[in-house]
Amino acid sequence: MATATKPPLPAISLKPGARRTPTDPSKVMTLFVMIVVTLYFGREVLIPIALALLLAFLLVPLVSLFRRMHLGRIPSVLLVVTVTIGILLALGSVIGSQIGSLAGDLPKYTTTIETKVSTLKAATLGRLTKLVQTNNSPDATPSRASRSTASQSPAQPAHAGKSTPAQAQPAASATSRWGMAKEFLTPILSPLATLGIVFIVAIFALLQSEDLRDRLIRLLGADDIHRTTIAMDDADSRLRRYFLTQLTVNTAFGLVVGIGLFIIGVPNPVLWGVLSALLRFIPYIGSFISALLPIALAAGVEPGWSMALWTAALYVVVEGITGQAIEPLVYGHSTGISPFAVVVAAIFWSWVWGPVGLFLSTPLTLCLVVLGRNVKRLEFLDVIFGDRPALSPVESFYQRILAEDGDEVLEQAEILLKEMPLSEYYDDVALKGMQLAAIDAERGVLAADQLETVKKTIYELVESLTEHIEKRDDPADATDPLSAGAPPLDGAPAILSIAGRGPLDEPASAMLVHLLQDQGIAARLVKYNDVSRHTLQNLDVSNVAMASIAYLDISGSPAHLRYLIRRLRRYLPPGTPILVGLWPSDDPAQDQTRTAIGADHYANSFADVIKSCVTVIATDHIPLPG
Repeated sequence: MATATKPPLPAISLKPGARRTPTDPSKVMTLFVMIVVTLYFGREVLIPIALALLLAFLLVPLVSLFRRMHLGRIPSVLLVVTVTIGILLALGSVIGSQIGSLAGDLPKYTTTIETKVSTLKAATLGRLTKLVQTNNSPDATPSRASRSTASQSPAQPAHAGKSTPAQAQPAASATSRWGMAKEFLTPILSPLATLGIVFIVAIFALLQSEDLRDRLIRLLGADDIHRTTIAMDDADSRLRRYFLTQLTVNTAFGLVVGIGLFIIGVPNPVLWGVLSALLRFIPYIGSFISALLPIALAAGVEPGWSMALWTAALYVVVEGITGQAIEPLVYGHSTGISPFAVVVAAIFWSWVWGPVGLFLSTPLTLCLVVLGRNVKRLEFLDVIFGDRPALSPVESFYQRILAEDGDEVLEQAEILLKEMPLSEYYDDVALKGMQLAAIDAERGVLAADQLETVKKTIYELVESLTEHIEKRDDPADATDPLSAGAPPLDGAPAILSIAGRGPLDEPASAMLVHLLQDQGIAARLVKYNDVSRHTLQNLDVSNVAMASIAYLDISGSPAHLRYLIRRLRRYLPPGTPILVGLWPSDDPAQDQTRTAIGADHYANSFADVIKSCVTVIATDHIPLPG
């Protein structure tokens, strides 16, 4: 039975010189301020352009469809734009007719609502006022202000003796009519003008879509057209999937709300269903805004509160199911934006561009994330807004052991162990994280107390992960390829896991002991001081199958390792194989190191060590005690 291969963990350089070039904070802050100022003060121009480009982006597939039908570029664009305008006009006519039918009954509904408000006010504020009046002293004297007011004559007007000239009345009347007309027409003409600009820019964007694409490639990175094209394709697919999913979910939301309001008996359910679907495109607050008017209308339809309560319950239930169950299921991680970034982007864009910015916040942030993932100099955008972890598992492991946060290290290990065997976790995460610590110790940036903290945290992790063996029903994990052919632990010859003289070689040897025991192989940890010239004779070598020496950081031809192997060969039973774990594995001089050391086996990972141990024991190359 073939096992599915898992994707490799993110690569990380272990060389001390591989550091990111620091960015000047003042330049970054200056650039950010300039961008924000431009977006804020240029919103009157930038908002229509952004909406037009978004509209053109959504209409490009339809234009391409008509062009494949040999209609030509200009007829295809005009036809698509005409159909879009027709859909908007039809939708507007439906909303307008519904509002017109609702306007005739508004006075009746308003009277009912005012009666209910008065009743509530009398039941709450009225009782509170009576309670306050009751607590006041009955012989309280009037205030100085009231006495002063009462002493004044009410018959004296404030502007006695002044009159308006009769000849100024016609001019004032004309000015008033012009002001009323301006006040009435401005809210209508301004959105229509913006809508006209949006469609004009969208038409030109559709006519020159290929040219705009080429110019965007030139701006983003013409030196790497392959990567830039991948970035644009990624943004295209994510945006289209996002808008298609959002359109489907919001349409279903409006349909369910409209049917529910019709069953409840709220007037004009078509209007509220359409508005609910449209307003839900505004993140977070759209559905709540769409619920206010139907609830208020339901409160004005009948004298009681049952219809209003049923309407509120309808919105709460439908929005709860949609937002908490349906959307996480259909969206998944398709956008690639972290939840925190979505909230921050919504706040930022709504501040800069108002409601339109709130509507565009997710698409704009999604484009920034895609650019950050594919354009090297914009990588910080993916780090800030993306949903991928900012640190790789290796970097996160090192940071947490450095902070002596053993609980978080264990939590990370438990999460990763759900997807990988223990040997793979030790090899790909723990071992490489310890190599980062060893490199920092060699560079002198890791103090002695910090190094002891790292060792202590790693030991605690290994001790905690021993429960990984006890909790399993079968000691040999079927998902671990190393478990095949592993002998039982009881009565088996032992593997000596000897630590090198590096600062973290002993924790690495402890991990190897844990892995060997996890595979059913007896193993003992031997410290480096226990194999020195003066203490080697005290080492118990009875029933030893193999000696394994672990080195996290080794290069060249270390003399101390050659002498250690010589001492072990003289003291161990004859024929005992010796294995040396050389980490890291990318040392270009490793072949010369192996030749100079003269060991029997070499390994660059814990998995290789265990395979060698299993092979030695399975082939009965086990020396007898001397």
